[in-house]
Amino acid sequence: MDNNNLNNPKKNTKGIARRDVLKSIATFPVVGALLYGAFRKNSIQHYRQSRLLQELNLNYSANPVPYTPPATGGDPLRIGIIGFGIRGEQLLRSAGFAHPEQIDSWADAAAMNRADDRLEVYLNQEDLNIRVTGVCDIFTVHTKRAVDASSNLYRTGTEGHKDRPAKVYKNYKELLRAGDIDAVIIATPDHWHADMAIEAARAGKHIYLEKPLSLTVAETHAVEEAVRENNVVFQLGHQNRQIESHVRAKEIVDKNILGKITKVECYTNRNSPNGAWVYDIDPEANENTIDWQQFIGPAPQHPFSLERFFRWRCWWDYSTGLTGDLFTHEFDAINQVMDIGIPHSAMASGGIYYFKDGRTVPDVLQVSYQYPERDLSLLYSASLASSKRRDKAFFGHDASMELSANMTVYADRNSTRYSEQIESGIIRPDTPLLTYTPGREGVDVVTSATEQYFASRGLLYTYRGGRRVDTTFLHIKEWVDAIRGAGNTSCDIKAGVEEAIAAHMGTQSYRLETKVYWDTDKKEIVRA
Repeated sequence: MDNNNLNNPKKNTKGIARRDVLKSIATFPVVGALLYGAFRKNSIQHYRQSRLLQELNLNYSANPVPYTPPATGGDPLRIGIIGFGIRGEQLLRSAGFAHPEQIDSWADAAAMNRADDRLEVYLNQEDLNIRVTGVCDIFTVHTKRAVDASSNLYRTGTEGHKDRPAKVYKNYKELLRAGDIDAVIIATPDHWHADMAIEAARAGKHIYLEKPLSLTVAETHAVEEAVRENNVVFQLGHQNRQIESHVRAKEIVDKNILGKITKVECYTNRNSPNGAWVYDIDPEANENTIDWQQFIGPAPQHPFSLERFFRWRCWWDYSTGLTGDLFTHEFDAINQVMDIGIPHSAMASGGIYYFKDGRTVPDVLQVSYQYPERDLSLLYSASLASSKRRDKAFFGHDASMELSANMTVYADRNSTRYSEQIESGIIRPDTPLLTYTPGREGVDVVTSATEQYFASRGLLYTYRGGRRVDTTFLHIKEWVDAIRGAGNTSCDIKAGVEEAIAAHMGTQSYRLETKVYWDTDKKEIVRA
């Protein structure tokens, strides 16, 4: 035994480990030769990878995306929420106000499955120092749930201690006039987004608006004008801005690792009733528990319909369809990575091919967007009757990149930049040039097909400083921090306008059955 190493255990430990491994391997004649070859091959591969990472100036393992604590000083920020359906409840939960029954459900699930850490992640989420002082929803069941969630300041189950509940407003305009509300979260059907955001801005309320920004181009411009004129802090609800792999993907593009990118493809395939917007109808829903006229608002008049109320995304009267709902996630992520802005043109096709349920919005759609000034095509494909998994794909001359919750880069076999490394064997086109998987050790626990879909795309959780965090919490935190003067929102009104126009171009091309263009002077969508 080496006494020097006993006195200094850190001395030469790597050399001893390698020597001991090789000695052990050498005691087995044939197997030893194979293992030695594998050991040597892995060492060479590790060396090549380290050298390549140095050449590309990338070392993600040593530099996780940092986590910035919330800016929580001063008085609590007073929040009002308009709309407490599926997404509204998720948003308030991510802000720190989960419904007590949700806490009970998570606790029961964790007791049954040690891998289910949803409650742990939630309880470890920092307090943003906010209070929910107003809620507004036109369905009494939703209103009751919103009130119960608003009082759950201490994040307890149904038997836990509660705080003072929020005041209930029967009309969103009354909520916006309230003096004890500083900011609003808007999570209503699409046809209400613009009107509510405009009035909130004029009332001086900071705005977190669920996507999409608007139902029409004219509304898009009106929201932008109101936000800018009234100097309110605006955040559009694209939590994909917080996904760690997206941050890394932007670095890849900025460092030109892919070379010239001429094509990007994105997909949103889902295959479940909820994924196709056929949501359950609450048994307590009727004409007495729903304010139907408030739901209709600026939309065309229609007799009371539970299907339209709960499944409103299926009709153009209230919905922006596949482009406004699902494509906007994909577009905003690509815009985050590449800063592509508003397309030059769009050509769409598709139809209602599976869900023959009276809907007017297509369940299959393809859109080709062109950016001739960038020599770039963006292709979008969606089906609500197939769960075939495909990630966003960026096609560059030197490498391609696949992006979802994770990121993978493959060198192109005919790359100019990597030709010498490919020829020498340092880079192999059939194996990843780079991979990036945020600090996940297990598999996210999900409870529905829709959650599984969003989890696979990184829209439920991401990592900061190696810690698993709710992406929506990070996005709301960023908005709250910006209101307190700490930084800016990543999905501001500029990004929101770009997303909205791209979505509207796809929708108009489909509905008009023709190619459309963006007129930069008139700021209008025009036909071919």
